[in-house]
Amino acid sequence: MTEAVKACRWLLSGRVQGVGFRWFTVRRATEHGVVGWVRNLPDGRVEVLAKGPVTSIMQFEDALALGPHMARVENVDKADVSPEVIGDKSFTMR
Repeated sequence: MTEAVKACRWLLSGRVQGVGFRWFTVRRATEHGVVGWVRNLPDGRVEVLAKGPVTSIMQFEDALALGPHMARVENVDKADVSPEVIGDKSFTMR
């Protein structure tokens, strides 16, 4: 039996730009087998959209909340999204 697929959007704030957060996110997404993308927003936040098996998404979310060594994640806003809005090929940096 295949595990259900979940898709989410996260907006992360704090010290999340200029600290390798996008590179960190791509690495963690690859490790956890999720697809989607990450990008910096003009207001200083980082936006992440990802989909994958429920367990993988939960583990990926835990990694996002910690961030890379130099980051300081102060707030994580999460929303479920339709899996159809996220491609199936890979995890990219925008």
